[in-house]
Amino acid sequence: MKTVFFGTPPIAVTSLDAVFASTHEVTAVVTRPDRLAGRGRRVSLPPVKVRALELGLPVYQPEKAREVLPALMQTGAEVFVVVAYGGWLPPAVLDAVKHGCVNLHPSLLPRWRGAAPVERALIAGDPVTGVTIMRLDKGLDTGPLLLQAEHPIQDCDTAGDLLDRLGEVGAELLVQALDCLEKGQLVARPQPEGTFLYAEKLTPEECRIDWKQSATSIDRLVRGANPRPGAWTTLSGRRCKIWAGGAFVGEAPHGDPGEIVADSPLLVQTGAGAYRVDILQADGRSRMDAAAYARGHALACGSFC
Repeated sequence: MKTVFFGTPPIAVTSLDAVFASTHEVTAVVTRPDRLAGRGRRVSLPPVKVRALELGLPVYQPEKAREVLPALMQTGAEVFVVVAYGGWLPPAVLDAVKHGCVNLHPSLLPRWRGAAPVERALIAGDPVTGVTIMRLDKGLDTGPLLLQAEHPIQDCDTAGDLLDRLGEVGAELLVQALDCLEKGQLVARPQPEGTFLYAEKLTPEECRIDWKQSATSIDRLVRGANPRPGAWTTLSGRRCKIWAGGAFVGEAPHGDPGEIVADSPLLVQTGAGAYRVDILQADGRSRMDAAAYARGHALACGSFC
């Protein structure tokens, strides 16, 4: 079956490779335009573009997807595959081909519709998540379901770790969905009404650690905000991102929420239990061992974050 692939970030590269290696023909790739990034404002190429060029595929980078629709229709595509494209698809694109737009979403819809389903699942403490293959419609992740697969969340997972695994699971499920669509073996089913949660993109403001929360909740925030935008606090008045740690197991000195109660390991009192900081990063510095940072900056027990 001829397909056009829409995608931009690394998770989409995994799916592009899977579809390319399958019996289905990728006739073209649509990704977001190149952007300037970093302090040097250098041109940054979308990962999907880089991979598509390596595979010898034609690449389109419109500001608006409608602009390239005539060219896409000339490829004879029967389905548009969409994986983290990052741009709005108008009705003209959604309805342009026989099987419509088939989308991979990294959650068990209708739970966690929106931009940050993996991050929100971790922060909420969900024990399980998964991937959904759906047909896109005019709403935000509201289209009918085609296939779903559950995937467990591990206690040590960061959002980056979990997204990588879901990308692998989703790529396999996506190819399975295309196989079944080609054979007429898939029946779309509407999403259950009234059971969805919306996964808004994380903001730096909400990723500031509230030490009045429990150590378990703080651990979920740290893992859910890793790698972006990063959970943060202040140490000796300096903003620091916390990249790794966990709820401390064992006897720890007691203090008030936000109080440093030990420096090796670096322990901070929370609203329920102590939180162990393992890896941190002060503004403008590299990541480093938290206990070493505490020694080097004379973080005294009794001081506050």
